[in-house]
Amino acid sequence: MVDPQRPPPAIIELDAIVPEEFNGRRLDWAATQLFDDRDDDAPVVSRSEITRWIRAGLVSLDGHSVKPKTTVAAGQRIRLRAERPPRFQWSAAEDLEFRIVYEDASILVVDKPAGLVVHPGAGNPRGTLVNGLLRHRPALGDLPRAGLMQRLDKDTSGLMVVAANERSLKKLVDDMQARRIGRTYRAVAEGVLVAGRRIDLAVGRDPRNRLRQKVRDDGRPAVTHVAVVARFAAHTLVEARLETGRTHQIRVHMAAIGHPLVGDSRYGARRVVPPGASEAATSFVRNFPRQALHACKLTLAHPDRGDELTFDSEPPGDMQCLVQALRS
Repeated sequence: MVDPQRPPPAIIELDAIVPEEFNGRRLDWAATQLFDDRDDDAPVVSRSEITRWIRAGLVSLDGHSVKPKTTVAAGQRIRLRAERPPRFQWSAAEDLEFRIVYEDASILVVDKPAGLVVHPGAGNPRGTLVNGLLRHRPALGDLPRAGLMQRLDKDTSGLMVVAANERSLKKLVDDMQARRIGRTYRAVAEGVLVAGRRIDLAVGRDPRNRLRQKVRDDGRPAVTHVAVVARFAAHTLVEARLETGRTHQIRVHMAAIGHPLVGDSRYGARRVVPPGASEAATSFVRNFPRQALHACKLTLAHPDRGDELTFDSEPPGDMQCLVQALRS
């Protein structure tokens, strides 16, 4: 009997050309490096999975099945097509707490609280925004990724758009790829920025830590526009507008220019406190429990009507208290 709550196996299809610098390396190593550094929506695969799939004949080198230790040459094509058994319940509906800013037959706009994971994954098989959306509108279960158009990190709060049907999904995907959907964030950064700037630094996965991204010459193009909203003694309130949408883009870019976000220990936050700060303010800033980042503005064309919609969200209470502590 088919379990209606159990999603079908995921089909993993990846394709890459061996670059010059990988010439002479093992197939399993090269495939892991190439397939691990994909765009935001591509699946993350492990070396153990790659090795298992190579041995099963599911990875080919120039159309031929080979062994994991086979050496590769620049210009060869590595192709993978495999099934990954389902590990998470994407179809399980749950009653969860989040705010719906707008909805109609075509889209939903939600204001995600900090601490809520967006979709099921390792360590979070249930209790995600997807599970809550399916409770609110079960028909989303018929769409890829339940209609999600973007991801926010667990500890980033703010606005997200969700497609409610296949037509809207296609239109929003096209608009996202053409950079016609505007996404602006508020963030509190360590250090005092003299002025706003355009950050144009390619971003890719950190080969030493799969949970991090980093600025790297061979990464994917990434551009963030940063404007100064307010300066404090040792911090800056900024507005960051995304031109591209790479994983952790704002966090990586701000750290790369020497201004990591408050609370963002993964990207080098130093727990800076203002000189002369009170004991209460010092404790609040040093112990801020998440990256101080909030998706505050979303602009898009309605997928059916075509009119421009703009949604705004005030930063949540913890960020407002942080700004107040820095200002006072």
